[in-house]
Amino acid sequence: MTLSLNKALDQFIEDFITLQRERGSEGFVQFDAQWPSPCLSEDAKNGDWISWEPVLQANTNSFTNVEEALDITLNPEFCAYFTRYYSESISVVAPQGKCELLFAWSHEDFERLQQNLIGHLLMKQRLGQPLTLFFAVTDEEDVILSVDNESGEVVVEQVGKLPSKVLASSLSEFISTLTPDTAR
Repeated sequence: MTLSLNKALDQFIEDFITLQRERGSEGFVQFDAQWPSPCLSEDAKNGDWISWEPVLQANTNSFTNVEEALDITLNPEFCAYFTRYYSESISVVAPQGKCELLFAWSHEDFERLQQNLIGHLLMKQRLGQPLTLFFAVTDEEDVILSVDNESGEVVVEQVGKLPSKVLASSLSEFISTLTPDTAR
């Protein structure tokens, strides 16, 4: 299962980078010395606009601490997704509309992601709802795309509510339907 996610994500990232280069629209971010990333292509001073590109992680990140702290097992595709690449968020077009895929920008950002995920999971437990794992945001306020931790399905949910719609049977299936939206 994780292998198919890696393959789908690798293909998507390759398509994203190729499309950016073909359009001459490399991604640029404003450099912040307090927020370094292996995605950055050059040294810069604070405030400089520099190009970035998704990069493979060195397999040092893991969700084991989250699983142990909450005494749960997280969906393996979700774990593989967030431990495969460092990247800025990427705007995409899905068959259902536009959304923005979330990624960790660096190891420090991965740690922040884990904290946010723990907060999300604790809220779900407190509300007595099935556990979901967010990985994308939409243009609609408080509407996110998540992986249902039990079934692995990609679902749409409003924060704090039950999922309202199933978009795909797995994260790898969903990723394989996406097109990078470099016009954004």
